[in-house]
Amino acid sequence: MKAALLPDRGVVKVAGDDARNFLHGLVSADILKLAPGEARFSALLSPQGKIFADFIIVEAPARDGGGFFLDAPRALVQSLVAKLNMYKLRSRVMIEDLSEVLGVLAAWDGSGKGTFGLAYADPRLPALGVRVMLPPHRAPDAATGLGATLVDAGAYDAHRIALGIPHGGVDFSYGDAFPHESDMDQLGGVDFAKGCYVGQEVVSRMEHRGIARTRAVPVRYEGVMPEAGVAVTAGERQVGTMGSAAGGRGLALLRLDRVADAFTHGEPLIAGGIAIRPVKPDWARFAFPDGSKAAE
Repeated sequence: MKAALLPDRGVVKVAGDDARNFLHGLVSADILKLAPGEARFSALLSPQGKIFADFIIVEAPARDGGGFFLDAPRALVQSLVAKLNMYKLRSRVMIEDLSEVLGVLAAWDGSGKGTFGLAYADPRLPALGVRVMLPPHRAPDAATGLGATLVDAGAYDAHRIALGIPHGGVDFSYGDAFPHESDMDQLGGVDFAKGCYVGQEVVSRMEHRGIARTRAVPVRYEGVMPEAGVAVTAGERQVGTMGSAAGGRGLALLRLDRVADAFTHGEPLIAGGIAIRPVKPDWARFAFPDGSKAAE
């Protein structure tokens, strides 16, 4: 088993008598059904349905003080706290940035159970393993308790990329991507049966009309790694943008209809001079363009 402290993650705590209903009315996941020790993948959207911030929400057990903890991109924590406070109005909630005292440890490739911090299974995909919120200096002890070898964050990133899981800020842009484009609908990040939340009408329309043309798609390449942010082209036309990559695998934000057209005309996909090919992960339920191959 491997474990890595993730320096790009921060922690926000939302607590108080109204915390559950407050979050449920704002975010894309169903928080009313969340139980202590469980986690949900979710996001706070703009009224236009685009992702302001995505995060994993876990409820702490009452014996540990209760409350809801958001495992969020550290670069967005301050703006997320400000946005939540804007929606607070008269709700009896307290919103705190705990990123200076709590970090997030990810552990994968095993089934160890630790005794440090607030532990929860990653709700996006079982293969992503477990995560633990804890003071960063306790990471070595937590890894030992899990029976894991502590490695650097790059190893976790390579694991994520190999599974085809998008990462905000590199595989899609916050403030510019819809949940469907970042595959949140495929990874349990949107509950289409819950009631209203910010941006719900737009997201529901995209789901029911099937109009999500752009997706973060796992890709393969050989040799030199394509740089994040370079255009993906087919012939003379741009069909997407390259995201993160490691060890022959990566992700690219692609217009699926344009990729399908490229395959029809026998045109390869090129990212910064490097050939890439889409591969369909086991978890994907959306239609892939003809010509792509199943994940190996």
